[in-house]
Amino acid sequence: MAPTGTATSSAGDDAREARLRIARHLAELHKLHLALAQDTRELKRFSVAGNPRLEAEIAAETLEQYLSATGAFLENMRGRFEARLPTIRRGEPRGHGGSPDEAVGHGAFWLVFSRLCAVLRQVDRRIIG
Repeated sequence: MAPTGTATSSAGDDAREARLRIARHLAELHKLHLALAQDTRELKRFSVAGNPRLEAEIAAETLEQYLSATGAFLENMRGRFEARLPTIRRGEPRGHGGSPDEAVGHGAFWLVFSRLCAVLRQVDRRIIG
């Protein structure tokens, strides 16, 4: 069995790696957002050329597709993490005699758990509309 310090260090390394991987994906997504914004700025050429209907049509299609894709992603993530809430909650730190209120890290755990629940409610509101 690994010493406690090693297990904690390994978990910290794993968390750091997960955060970095997700940060890279979000940076890539930001780059895609910038490219999409630039492409949609260029749609004004249709109106300038006397064809505003095309600008409006492509803009509407773009926004509809983006909202659909974003909504599907958020719905998937919300469902995934809501399903994990009971398992996450079971990981609450326990103090002497099994009492969670006296456990080291109890407050920090509930702060993060509450944050996750609040974000899931925000996602739910955005999906529903």
